[in-house]
Amino acid sequence: MKIRHFALPALAASIAALGLSNCNKGGGDAIKVGEFASLTGKEATFGTSSHEGTLLAVEEINAGGGVLGKKIQLLTEDNQSKPGESTNAVNKLISKDGVVAVLGEVASSRSFEAAPVCQDNKIPMISPASTNPSVTEVGDYISRACFTDPFQGAALANFATGELKATKIAMLTDVKSDYSKGLAKFFKEKFLANGGTLVTELDYNGGDKDFKAQLTTIKNGNPQAVFVPGYYTDVALIAIQAKQLGLSVPLFGGDGWESSVLLDIGKEAMNGNYFSTHCAADQGTPKMTAFVDAYKKKFNGKTPDAMAVLGYDSAMLLADAMKRAATTEGPKLRDAIAATKDFEGVSGKFSLNKNRDAVKALVFIKIEDGKFRYTATVNP
Repeated sequence: MKIRHFALPALAASIAALGLSNCNKGGGDAIKVGEFASLTGKEATFGTSSHEGTLLAVEEINAGGGVLGKKIQLLTEDNQSKPGESTNAVNKLISKDGVVAVLGEVASSRSFEAAPVCQDNKIPMISPASTNPSVTEVGDYISRACFTDPFQGAALANFATGELKATKIAMLTDVKSDYSKGLAKFFKEKFLANGGTLVTELDYNGGDKDFKAQLTTIKNGNPQAVFVPGYYTDVALIAIQAKQLGLSVPLFGGDGWESSVLLDIGKEAMNGNYFSTHCAADQGTPKMTAFVDAYKKKFNGKTPDAMAVLGYDSAMLLADAMKRAATTEGPKLRDAIAATKDFEGVSGKFSLNKNRDAVKALVFIKIEDGKFRYTATVNP
């Protein structure tokens, strides 16, 4: 029989490491909650806004005594808006930091990357704003605090034929984005069912700078409006180049447009265009007014966008579920999140359906005089 010998220092280090890992799990005097977000990179305003809303929620939760007799400790990782980084971030939050739940992400592609890690580790994950249906299809530990693209796409199609009176549409899709492709698919299905015609369907790669070839082809098709289900930086450049080419019909899109950077880059080229999103700071509900006041006080007068609201709502939803579950154990917390009903969020009252997707209203925004103007609410 061959006897294996262990070097004592190495064995001691292994035992110490094991003990440290076990101590990290659960957080001791605090409940550790992980967050992954695009705090830098090309969609940094999404992650920054969502993070700020989450910070405000955690601050209010802890000021009110915390949850289950403990404070919430938020641990945040920046995925830099890069493919692959969300997986690394969530692996670290779970395996090294010992979080009991994860909040994130805004972009569907990045939520889709992280969701299998949470599912495999039985750690509940709540996406604040990823609208592609495939995100929660990963498994029963994945939920969201926002509506999905089948609803948003249908609402946009009805908006095109109803409000814009447009029956001939061109569509320009980001083929690198799960969000863009998903929203385009559901818009197209409903728009065609409404009797509309897609005169031109073209695509681009997110991060492109020159869209003139596609826009020239679109202009030659004489559409009455152009649907662009993309993210704000690309959309702003598309709007500028459309104006330069004399394409004067309205552009419209989804919640991926919502960022102050859209106006910073696009400036007057954005006027007269529309997008759908989750809520609006100027929609005037009591909860929204209180949130806007608190957010401005904490963040130097900054007006919150919908991503900030959804970051706040997702953290509050998680805290509410922890209280109802009376534990942070993964399976019980998962079940409490899934059972969420009539939750009073800043973005509106909502429940989670059988797929753990929030069933809730959306709003339409018109861009006028360089500002976002709330125009209408569409209920599910």
